[in-house]
Amino acid sequence: MTTDRKNDRHTPQDAAHSDNPKIGEDTSNRDKDPEDWTTGDEPMTGAQASYLKTLSEEAGESFDSGLTKAEASKRIDTLQEKTGRGK
Repeated sequence: MTTDRKNDRHTPQDAAHSDNPKIGEDTSNRDKDPEDWTTGDEPMTGAQASYLKTLSEEAGESFDSGLTKAEASKRIDTLQEKTGRGK
């Protein structure tokens, strides 16, 4: 009896899906509260600042460039609801 090993192999993509907490069915790590982020007190990222500036303009609200990563994330959520963008 010969086993077809070709069908038993996992591709690198399969391994990435099983090891990456940001994809797949388990969303527990993706939905972490910004208050629990280990880097939440760091300044917001450039991507956050750019998107937040766009959302602020669309919502007719001021843009605060001094937010932390966690604060920016919460502000983005709020402005997405107000503008209908994102989620």
